[in-house]
Amino acid sequence: MQKKYLNIAVAGALAAMSVGAHAADTYFDNFTPLAASAGTTATPATPITLSSPNFSQVSLADRTTQNAKAAGSNSGSWDMITANETGTNAGRYLFMPFETNTGGVQRVDLWDNNYNTRTVTIVAPGSQGFVSGDASRWTPWGSYLTAEESWGTGSTKGRLFEVTNSTTAAANGGNFVQRNIIPRVSHEGLAFDKQNTMYFIDELNGGSVYKYVSNNANATNGDDYFASGQSFVMRVGDGSAFGGTGAASWVALTDTNGAALAGVVMTSYGAVDGRATADLGRAGNLGSEATNPTTSFLGTEYNRPEDLETKTLANGNEGIFFATTDSQQVFMMELDSAGNTAVKLFVDRNTIDLATGVAVGSALTSPDNLAIDAAGNIYIIEDRNGGVDDDIWFAKDINHDGDLLDAGEGIGRWASNGTPGSEFTGLYFDKFNANVAYVNIQHPNTGVDRLIQISAVPEPESYAMFLAGLGLVGFAARRRAAK
Repeated sequence: MQKKYLNIAVAGALAAMSVGAHAADTYFDNFTPLAASAGTTATPATPITLSSPNFSQVSLADRTTQNAKAAGSNSGSWDMITANETGTNAGRYLFMPFETNTGGVQRVDLWDNNYNTRTVTIVAPGSQGFVSGDASRWTPWGSYLTAEESWGTGSTKGRLFEVTNSTTAAANGGNFVQRNIIPRVSHEGLAFDKQNTMYFIDELNGGSVYKYVSNNANATNGDDYFASGQSFVMRVGDGSAFGGTGAASWVALTDTNGAALAGVVMTSYGAVDGRATADLGRAGNLGSEATNPTTSFLGTEYNRPEDLETKTLANGNEGIFFATTDSQQVFMMELDSAGNTAVKLFVDRNTIDLATGVAVGSALTSPDNLAIDAAGNIYIIEDRNGGVDDDIWFAKDINHDGDLLDAGEGIGRWASNGTPGSEFTGLYFDKFNANVAYVNIQHPNTGVDRLIQISAVPEPESYAMFLAGLGLVGFAARRRAAK
């Protein structure tokens, strides 16, 4: 019994260390970069090759279990992950949508030790015609947002939804509310800055970056936040450069109450077409600008912008990072205190591979999702074929200035996916335990999507020092000798 009590004491102290005085620290950034993608693994429940022996993995949920519990409840293709980051029982639940033709949302209870009961679908597949669920973000007022990665000419999709009772909903009981003030685009990344402005993208080869500024930025519910506000598209320079960098401006698409400005492209059912409007003024697509040059809403085009992630830079400015899958690049929008925006290149194929010391080249392909750990490190998740070359890259930005041009900086393979036909999606670092992260194995050949928890433990020397600080090293040694 003494050994059991010792283990509990150490575990409790380690937990306190991870969320207490060392809450901004993490062991995830101490690893040896993988030299290459790992290739196929034959163990679905532990499919990831990790870059440190101090990292471990465990399966928290899988699609087969969910459909065995409630037939047809889980349409699969589990995508972006977030948690209830504020409010009652903060950090208890994970949320993720289904990126299928019958999209839905599931919730995972991290406090439920029963594998078979911890996961429940709270928005049934196909609710309100929901398709291609991708975006996943906890709001500043304490609810869950998701959106459709589906848009095009004549489409009725491209919608943003809020689940207003995400932590309390019973099975299929999510209150799923369309927020129609947001222009229609093919959604993936969603992010809020320090002023609670919401940023979003149009995932297209030629897609743009947008923001919504609510008239009630400090709203305590979605009804008030989305009641009125103004939407903008980002323009770098004069908007003509594809994948532009430099000083940026924000071009209004609506007035301050959310009503479309004159010349904005509208759908037949009265929604703002964010994509078509951002193209007005582009060569060969003049639209109404042919007769009225003042109606140009030209937004800068990027090559399939996807996910968004935010952090505070060393100079105090806010950095909003976005990945562009088809250009093999990651950009950063830097927002200063005066309200200025500048776009900078963060990662491309010229960035140093930490495993080789030379440019990463084609080893980096299709950067898609982004994630950020407790120390502010950015992770880049590829959209490739698991079991072949689907990897997660760690960006080593020593001075946290939003560029990787300083000595010793670059990117390194942090993990590699061994499940054939799948991709990593939704990497999310626990906001209440700096050494826990979650990632989905999406659409594998088997059809069995899976949620994996990755954990880091202290390196052996750190662990020994920690035990010494508790006065437990000698006692632990005596216990081992007494076995």
